[in-house]
Amino acid sequence: MCSVFETIMLVCFGCSWPLNVIKSYKARTARNMSLPFILLIITGYIAGIAAKLISGQITFVLGAYFLNLAIVLVNLFIYFRNRRIDISAMA
Repeated sequence: MCSVFETIMLVCFGCSWPLNVIKSYKARTARNMSLPFILLIITGYIAGIAAKLISGQITFVLGAYFLNLAIVLVNLFIYFRNRRIDISAMA
């Protein structure tokens, strides 16, 4: 039952990341993005993945962690893209 609740939590978080990625991509600016926040989220997902692997709990929940991590990594790349756009706009 714990895995079900953990998966629900991850799905709820996971639904928000694609929306954030789309918004950030369209905005073409990093002004409203926080690099420390993105890195903190990535660290959290990596820790969750590590915990599952170390404990041997290789279940469907692990897939949700990997999917969320992948989406947040896309957001990280968009941050650097938008930052580059901001810098070139100031030049």
